[in-house]
Amino acid sequence: MKTKILLAFMLLTFSISIWSSELYTPQAILHAENEKAIATVKFNTPETGDMYVAVIVGSKWLFLNQENSWSETPTPFKVNETFQGEYPLFSVNAVRLPPGNYPLYQIVTVPNGNPFDVNDWVGGKDGLNFLSFSTGLPTKVRVLPFNDLGMHCMSGLFSIFAILPPFNVVNAQVIGQGSDGMPKLLDGEQVEVRYSAVADRRGSINSSSVFKTDFWQDAPDLFGMDLQLGAGLTGLFMPADNPTNPGEQLLHYKSKNDWFSADGIPITPLDDIGQVNSYPMLRVSAYDKESGGLLGATDVVVPVSMEVNCKTCHATGKIAANDPSITWISSDDGDVQAQATRLGQLEVEAQKNVLLLHDKKQGTNLMDNTPVLCASCHYSAASDLSGSGPQGLQQYWPTLSQVIHQHHGEQSDAEGNPIIPIGSEPEQSCYQCHPGKTTQCQRGAMKTAGLECHSCHGDILAVGGNFPLQENGSIDGTNDGKPRRPWTDMPRCQSCHTGDAINHLTGEGLEFHEDSIRLVQAYKTGDKSASPLLAENKRFAENENTLFRNSKGHKGVACEGCHGSTHAIWPNAKANANDNLTALQLQGHTGTIIECDTCHTPGSLPMTLDGPHGIHSINDPNWIKKHKEPYVLAPNDCKACHGKNLQGTALSKVAATRTFEIEDDHTITLEKGQKVSCDLCHNKP
Repeated sequence: MKTKILLAFMLLTFSISIWSSELYTPQAILHAENEKAIATVKFNTPETGDMYVAVIVGSKWLFLNQENSWSETPTPFKVNETFQGEYPLFSVNAVRLPPGNYPLYQIVTVPNGNPFDVNDWVGGKDGLNFLSFSTGLPTKVRVLPFNDLGMHCMSGLFSIFAILPPFNVVNAQVIGQGSDGMPKLLDGEQVEVRYSAVADRRGSINSSSVFKTDFWQDAPDLFGMDLQLGAGLTGLFMPADNPTNPGEQLLHYKSKNDWFSADGIPITPLDDIGQVNSYPMLRVSAYDKESGGLLGATDVVVPVSMEVNCKTCHATGKIAANDPSITWISSDDGDVQAQATRLGQLEVEAQKNVLLLHDKKQGTNLMDNTPVLCASCHYSAASDLSGSGPQGLQQYWPTLSQVIHQHHGEQSDAEGNPIIPIGSEPEQSCYQCHPGKTTQCQRGAMKTAGLECHSCHGDILAVGGNFPLQENGSIDGTNDGKPRRPWTDMPRCQSCHTGDAINHLTGEGLEFHEDSIRLVQAYKTGDKSASPLLAENKRFAENENTLFRNSKGHKGVACEGCHGSTHAIWPNAKANANDNLTALQLQGHTGTIIECDTCHTPGSLPMTLDGPHGIHSINDPNWIKKHKEPYVLAPNDCKACHGKNLQGTALSKVAATRTFEIEDDHTITLEKGQKVSCDLCHNKP
């Protein structure tokens, strides 16, 4: 039993990396009884040893043995072989599987190796392959849930001062079938949408926030609201905390957005057994408004972090708390001693020291008026629930973003060096305060491509608005030539995705990706304001004067519904990341929702380029056989993604391994990530 627990710990905590083998399935989400769970492992380079295949069913580990049956005894599937090419593992009818998630793992050990010892794994921890099957999710409609920001921060303490409350957002669209058989967005008159707690693949579940934070104790003084225990600032509850209606909680329909929203879920990064999980899952379910029947459900990450702290600089004795003219907080302070951990003690020291320093420099008396809400004087759009803009004193003081970023960006050490070096990596700049060193705020496709915070936002002084925005730098053009507006004048998708293979931005100061199509910096080199670029080709642009998180694309579907959330654009490079589960449940593989069958009836689409961003139907045998005519009529429409020479580009990569029938009854298999070029199947036109 001890070795099984050890194996479970190792499998569930390792970050799965790209190795020489790949575990894959043609369909990870099983809906109909006649569908099958099929798994295959492919070795791109030879591996020698014993192959183990294991699945979690309920709380038990089951191992696939040489007789193609499952056993709790950890025996190898293949013994002392050299593996190269493809190996079918199993094919199981969906009807035999109770509804649920089934994580599947595969490793190769050295001959006669111990499967419980990572040192015996070929490739070490990088040799671990993983995928997950899901069964039993109803599919009468498709539920596309998404978080708005990709990470929400909350203060870890509220008794001294507060920057952000526990406040998270889940949006969702529900797609059904119209009378013509085509997909259509359903509204609040047709469906009711609710959220509930659900365990992730590690078994972590977060259903309650009560007793995980001191927020409710201090909320009356901070926000002037006498909140019911467990209620967030907008009256929403975590599923287990609603005293009159525990369980599933309602999302309300926003007609202006054409989606359902739960704005203000007071979730924390502590799960129900007290472990830190900054990527908890909620299940978003749609019910028929008349019958009450469940129509569909999808799980989504609701990211949250308390990794916003001041102790690196403001703990007593550190660079911002060593002025001998100020009596800094000592370790004997009662509030410091009340903390159970040394990290907690340091944060209390730091927060009190911040108020002491503010009182000294600004002539305030904050230390005698705790708890303090920073946004009560320094306006923050993130705390403006009514959207009414700066009020009272806020109209005369800089915004919270400005005072934090400008002030810290201009500070120097005793030798005159900036404490936040301009151009430094996020670990030495942004992550001193923002989540990043532990919690991965930025963790999606942009991170995988090598982009960092400054690639989109610029440095700390640019974020603080020290430099006026250049022409087209503000989101709507009304703030050009002025300091950027926090939460408004933000980077755009079109600033890097400026067009396609035949029509995109060119010129001086542009930092191109190696594909020579996309940019890796959202502003021109040398622009201290980091003004976001505006593309002329709008193929990948947001809605006019609108940020990505509020934009909609194909037939009114939210951009985040198909691409994932800001800062966490799909896919997450860690194969077992919770972020990837939504796409897995919707289309059977990770990444952007690109499979037309996610919403459309298979085979129902005509030969068209009316897909998202002007693409044709994906994984469609009809298109494979008849695409010559569209090329003849409009060759540049094809070259936009497949390249001027039709050799394929980053825009024509295969999203999942596929096999097609082509001319003369031949078949071709395209690997995930392979660029599609004309000469894979026939001569170029």
